[in-house]
This record gives sequence, structure tokens and C-alpha cells, in this order.
Amino acid sequence: MKKVLCLGAGLVAHPYIQYLSDNGFHVIVASRTISKAERLIEGCKNAQAVAFNIAKDDELLEELTKKVDLVCSLLPYTFHVKAARVAIKHKTHFCTTSYISDEMKALEEDAKKAGILVLNECGVDPGIDHMSAMKIIDDVHTNDGKIVSFTSFTGGLPAPDANNNPYGYKLSWSPRGVLLAGRNDAHFLRDGKEVKIPGSELFDNCELMEVPGMGTFEGYPNRDSLSYIDIYSIPETKTMLRGTFRNVGWCGTLDKIADLGLLDIKERSLEGMTYAALMRELTSTSDSDVKIAVAKACNIDPDDQIINRLEWLGLFDEKQIPSATNTILDAVCNLFEEKLQYAPGERDMIVMHHEFIAEYPDKKEKITSTLIDYGIPNGDSSMSRTVALPVAIASKMILDGKITLTGVHRPIIPEIYAPILDELETLNIKMDEKTFDL
Repeated sequence: MKKVLCLGAGLVAHPYIQYLSDNGFHVIVASRTISKAERLIEGCKNAQAVAFNIAKDDELLEELTKKVDLVCSLLPYTFHVKAARVAIKHKTHFCTTSYISDEMKALEEDAKKAGILVLNECGVDPGIDHMSAMKIIDDVHTNDGKIVSFTSFTGGLPAPDANNNPYGYKLSWSPRGVLLAGRNDAHFLRDGKEVKIPGSELFDNCELMEVPGMGTFEGYPNRDSLSYIDIYSIPETKTMLRGTFRNVGWCGTLDKIADLGLLDIKERSLEGMTYAALMRELTSTSDSDVKIAVAKACNIDPDDQIINRLEWLGLFDEKQIPSATNTILDAVCNLFEEKLQYAPGERDMIVMHHEFIAEYPDKKEKITSTLIDYGIPNGDSSMSRTVALPVAIASKMILDGKITLTGVHRPIIPEIYAPILDELETLNIKMDEKTFDL
């Protein structure tokens, strides 16, 4: 029986473990908190839990990697390269769902020499977005067409029946990751012109976007879209924009959160400070009415919905910031964790929507590709399924010898994306494609 090492037992790990266990592989789940790993393997055949801390258990990482055929890292992205290096040393295939960093890219030759595949970006975003886009791009190119415009937006959101808080958002992945993403610069191409947006202005640059059958969302640009012109092999395109969906109201609120300095990651002591005291400090006021002071600092009315959202979150409360919180962003993160959770039985959803303009010698078309996927009440979330199942399918294909590539890759070639998309359809994760003549 072939063995897989799953590093991490977080929010998205369960579908990965369940899928591989159901398909006859032995899965070792290694987590800093062994009780988490033990909960995840309940009901799984051929699975075991191991206490493991990536930051300090170097010998154990070597030992575990040596005894398996594939390692999948579902840890925070900062640990992937460390785990990948050990996998290469022991000639063990390696997968993640995270973006390829420069450090990961630098392992290309070592991975080839070891004869192993280091597969990254095989989740939902990145992952299903790449695969579903490349399927259409390759089809257009095969039929002598050109992609002259490509936009792609994805959001992990509450399903409409669970959309019951003022933010229109609940946590299906790391709250710190959600807030840190609001600091990223954006760089994209629109109608032949490069656009650069500093992180401080990110939420000023959202647009209202319609998704067929789902209504209107806010979309804002996501990091560096330009690099995907080469990655997707569409040098002919005049528009390349990848972004994030949120429910209406999110961007305006996060814009003010950023303006107030609440995304600051500089380390400092917040010991004994209340949230209201922090807001007084950030608005340079001693006024007892924090709400009025914040409204003035934001240059909006005290009855504005944005102020109501900040109040609902708890930013104006005389409540102590949790001890040992050492950045302002983490103080906000604590409130997000407290207030933006899914209740038992509530569903999340993934909304992904691509739009292409394709030009052929004799016609012009608009092509759309849309994924709407819902979580299972009291079961796996949509986020966990759409992140974990693509990399689980890829892991099975690697272990079965159906993918024989070596080096550092993402799933943008038919050998990888076609069978993964086909199997996802059998698991009810399917893109709905439509074509319109222009």
C-alpha cells in the first residue's frame, strides 16, 4: 500500500485525507495539535495521526518523508519550501495548493535530478481557476483563435442562506490571510494598458460585477495578474485581470479599516489596551464617543453602514485586546475569528467566473466559465472540497504513475488538468461554460 504524508490538519485537510483513504492509500496526518489530526482521521481507513511541529521537528520530518511515496503540505505557505527540500532529498513527490514562490521555483533542477514532481497551485484559486481557464485557452488556440481579453474572479463566501452578518463574509480559511491579502499591491493589464495599484488603494479599486444566476458582487484585483500572460501562453491578450469576489459593502469597509491603520503588522505592545482605546489612539482623539471620532477620521456620517459594521465587529468596545496580541492586524484578526464564524449547519460557497473574448479569422466570441459550489451542511465546506480535492486527485494520479513529469509545475497542461477536471465533475464540482457570438 502506497503511503502519503499530509502535513497540516487545518480547515481544508479533511477531504484530502478522506479521498486518499477511500482510494486505498495509507495517510499519515502530521499536525502540531495531534487532537486535530485524530479528529480528521475518524472514520478513515488506513490513516494515522502524528504529533509534528514543522518549525522544530527536523529529524521527524526526515523520518516521515523517508517512509512515504508522496508529501502534501497543507501548512502555511512559509513552510512549503522547507518541506519540499526534504522531499527532494529523499526522492519523494511533493504537492501543495499554494502559489509557486521564487524559492520554490529555484528547486526546479534539484527536483528534476531527483526524478520527482513538485506540484503547486493545485487547489481552487490557485488551481481550478488555472485548469478551467487553460482548457478554454487551449481549445481556442487549437481552433486558430486568439484570446484578446481574459478576466477571472473567485470568492469564498457564505451561501445566500448563511449570509446573515453586516460584512457578507464568514471565515472558511485563515482570518489572518484574509486581512493580509488586503495589503497586497495589484498589477494587471486592461485594454492594452498596464495598471498598478498600491495595497493602500486596493479597496478603492473594486467594481460591481454580475455573475449569471447569482447576482451582483464586488470584485477587486488580486496581486500580479501580468505574470499569467506568460503562464497561460496568451501573449496576444490586451486584458489580463485576476481578482477576488466579495459581497457588496466589503470593499468600502475594508478600505476604511486600512485607512485607519488597522492592517498594520508592525510589532508593538497592546497589553491591557481596549479596542476603544486603540481606536482613540489611531484617530488621535481623547473623545469618549469613539464612534463619532472614527466617523470624522473616515470622513463619513456616523450613521453610515461602514461605521455600523465597525461597531458590530467590536472596534468601539471597552473590551481588552487579548493578551500577547502584538500587532494591530492581529487585534482585528481576533475580532474576525470571534464574529465571522459559520454556525452549525450553515453552508459556504465558492463563486468563480471567467470571461474570455476570443477572436477567430471569421468570428468573435465571448466565452464564460462559471463555478458555483456549496458546502455540505454539517459536513465539508465548499472551500475545503474545492481546495483539497484537486490536489488529492493529483496525488492519486502521481502515485498511480499517470503523471510522470519531473520538476516544479502548476496544473496548466492537459496531462494534469484534463483528468482532474473530469474527476471533479464526478464529485459535482463543475464549470458551466457558455459561448456568445459578438
